Amino acid sequence: MLWDFRLSRAVAAVARTWPFVALRLGVYFGFAFAYLLVTGIGAGVGYGLGAFSDEPGAWALGGGLIGFGATGAALYLAREYILYIVKAGHIAVLVEVHDGRAIPADRGQIRFAQQIVKDRFVEASVLFAVDQLVKGVLRIITGTLHAITAFIPIAGLQALVRFVNAVLRISLTYVDEIILAYNIRVGSANPWESSRAALVLYAQNYRGFLRNAVWLAAFMWGLTFLIFLVLLAPAGAIAGLYPGALASFGFVLAIIFAWSFKAAVLEPIAIAALMEVYFKTIQGQVPDPEWDARLASASARFRALKDRAASAMTGAAKSQGTQA
Repeated sequence: MLWDFRLSRAVAAVARTWPFVALRLGVYFGFAFAYLLVTGIGAGVGYGLGAFSDEPGAWALGGGLIGFGATGAALYLAREYILYIVKAGHIAVLVEVHDGRAIPADRGQIRFAQQIVKDRFVEASVLFAVDQLVKGVLRIITGTLHAITAFIPIAGLQALVRFVNAVLRISLTYVDEIILAYNIRVGSANPWESSRAALVLYAQNYRGFLRNAVWLAAFMWGLTFLIFLVLLAPAGAIAGLYPGALASFGFVLAIIFAWSFKAAVLEPIAIAALMEVYFKTIQGQVPDPEWDARLASASARFRALKDRAASAMTGAAKSQGTQA
């Protein structure tokens, strides 16, 4: 087969975690409606302030853009909370489902998952720091082809390489979540060390993972594009209620709502599918020291991850010695 995941199994796993799907819908569509509301308020205020000018539409556009930017800034500041409470918790229960363990069937599932995450990552800042280091290492793993061909003076080849790298970047959207799933599954008290091991295991099997990730990304983004097309008309109607130049804002609104649906519903399906591939592939494997050395020589982020892992081990050893 062209891919190794079973989409029906991933959909069934996500369906069992419906409380988290509902939470994700509330969070992501809440942000979408915040964009809608604050942009409209900004446009209205701008239109009112510019009522006595020659171009009230331009004032409305400026106010709408300020509102849009303010909502985007709030979303950026909330990313750490979303990662810790929503994404990590959902991944935790998906790991339980993958391993065939029982999970609460009601909203107690969220409290159950949050406890699992707190056992692995005491503070949200730790999880966020691990996640940022992992993303940096993943960019290094897939950037080798571009680095090698950048010196080849063939314009057509360079354009092809840029396209391939763009596809690979899209396909890696969910790999850092799979690393997080590994962290939770192994029950490590040192997330820095287990993340290092998970990255090495990914790197030594990267061809198979990329093949599956590319197919899954094509499927997910294809569905997202179809949803975007369906939403264009209603989003355009909503944008038509805005004053001035923001009447053409429907295109942006359709993108925001399509992205919200992808993040709330399609993303966990993709994570469950890749989780199946990852855990099946690495079963019985140990991190290859050669790949560990390659990543360390290529990525400062990976070296930082190793340093944090070593520091955590030293701290744990000192703590045990003090207690003894």
